[in-house]
Amino acid sequence: MPRNKQPHPASLALSLGALGVVFGDIGTSPLYTLKTVLDLTGGDHAPTILGVVSLLTWTLIVVTSVKYAGFAMRIDNDGEGGILALMALLGVKRYKRPLLVAIGLFGAALIYGDGAITPAISVLSALEGLTLFERSLQPYVLPLAVAVLLALFLVQPLGTARIGRAFGPVMTLWFVTIAVLGIGGIARHPAVLWALNPWYAVEYLRHGGYGAFAVLGGVFLCVTGAEALYADMGHFGARPIRLAWAGLVFPSLVLNYAGQGAIVLAGAPIEGNIFYRLCPGGWLMPLVLLSTVATIIASQAIIAGAFSMTRQAIQLGWMPRLKVAQTSDEGYGQIYVGTVNWLLMIATVALALAFRKSDNLAGAYGIAVSATMLLTTALLYTAMRDIWKWSQAASLAVAAVFFAVDGSFFASNMLKLLEGGYVPLLLAAAVYAVMFIWHRGLVAIARRVHENPVPVAEFFASIERDRVARVPGTAVFLTRVKDATPPVMVWYVRHSHALHEKVIAVTLETASVPRIAPEERIQLAQPAPNFWIASVCYGFMERPDMPDLMRELAARGCGVVPEKLTYFVGSERVVARERGGLPHWVEAIFSFLLRNATHMPDYLNVPRDRLIDLGRQISI
Repeated sequence: MPRNKQPHPASLALSLGALGVVFGDIGTSPLYTLKTVLDLTGGDHAPTILGVVSLLTWTLIVVTSVKYAGFAMRIDNDGEGGILALMALLGVKRYKRPLLVAIGLFGAALIYGDGAITPAISVLSALEGLTLFERSLQPYVLPLAVAVLLALFLVQPLGTARIGRAFGPVMTLWFVTIAVLGIGGIARHPAVLWALNPWYAVEYLRHGGYGAFAVLGGVFLCVTGAEALYADMGHFGARPIRLAWAGLVFPSLVLNYAGQGAIVLAGAPIEGNIFYRLCPGGWLMPLVLLSTVATIIASQAIIAGAFSMTRQAIQLGWMPRLKVAQTSDEGYGQIYVGTVNWLLMIATVALALAFRKSDNLAGAYGIAVSATMLLTTALLYTAMRDIWKWSQAASLAVAAVFFAVDGSFFASNMLKLLEGGYVPLLLAAAVYAVMFIWHRGLVAIARRVHENPVPVAEFFASIERDRVARVPGTAVFLTRVKDATPPVMVWYVRHSHALHEKVIAVTLETASVPRIAPEERIQLAQPAPNFWIASVCYGFMERPDMPDLMRELAARGCGVVPEKLTYFVGSERVVARERGGLPHWVEAIFSFLLRNATHMPDYLNVPRDRLIDLGRQISI
């Protein structure tokens, strides 16, 4: 995508779309960030307020504007961003880089923890505004939040293409609203604008001691969602995202945080939700409704991001195959992954019920995001060296600044480990374990399948020698073996004593780039009469479709009729090897994952009425 050469109207349209998808999480953080910080400071005197507002402002500048918009978004994998795309870009398939793999995978796993917490804390914080309207509504906040969360996840199978068109305008209204509210607050105590000077942040940290260090964990909440600028770059392009950030989102956030600080300096109480105290009384209920809609949009973006990342992980071989449904023809990103949706729903509702208030959830929030940012910085340092070819000194100088900032936030958030911070870490550890075990099991299967290969010439010579019957039609064998006879074909002939007249062996691979050009996708060879080997490569943002692939092969002269093919696939059942195999507990978990993964033919959209599934046992 020629992102840097788009005409101005196109950039504006994409920026509007980005407002509804990219900035929902970071855009709704004013609902809970300052009140969380002031709960930690325990005071509302001027130096504290000015220091806190200065910290919030400069955290937005350093982390979001400089690190993500300025640096990370200049490192893209053929237009795609995000921690998995960056990991793939750094060549973890071409080179053995286990540390980079671990960093990328655990960073991705942490995002699932963030995906469970974000909807809970956002919706709770929005609905807590009802208590300012009528204190007697307090007992209804949690049930209403749970109802909203359940509805959010229950509508996911329907897709969000039509609703998504309204996301951009609604979030535009949200950002304009919080900016106007902030300006109204600033008018009550304009001296708060001195907080734009970073010296106030420095002085607060210098004199605040341990208390100021602990406050950093709350301050960090203002940039939760900054990772989305990078992760969603492939959907909108870097320029529209930067335009939306600099033109509307960043000014609106700074104005609102300054406005909240101003009303506290003017004497407003710090109990309850400070954000809603900016609102004139008659507009409180409309603001609560707008806040709730904005948090739903933010949550929707997080859920959609989890679906997209799951598909990437499946394609890259790091996660079990799950059923991925395309919910709209309007865009490849409109997908639904049922297993992820229901697991996130259970985790999110459980968190809301367990913590009950957004203040309590703030303790669990932040660790996952700050850890992901820290790991992203490690990958960015490698990218500076490998891709930009910077010197080690220059790369270390830039990365050291980001490490210092990210490390400080992460260390401060770790103080909340026992207050709920362990929750996202446990979720991330579980996801990481699934990724690691799945990939290790796939490698073990591939290694076993490649043992004792049968050369193609030798196999067809044995067919002639043994007078194996050749039956009419064309057979397609899905295989992992590229340079030898597909094992599933050997097994089929051994048991049926027959083979189709025409045979196509198909191997599928996933490249470390998001998309492969159609003309470069297929490598076709014919090592024997009426026997073709098709090596097919897809990008990690693409999903293979066997009927489409067969039509491409027919167009290349294989002489096949796509509607009259018979597909053969081997279904593995793994068992433990007596010696030299995987640890028994790893084999047992992988076996469970394999049994419950989506069947390969279903994932590849193979017609069930033309499929022959050959069961086989493999010891790993």
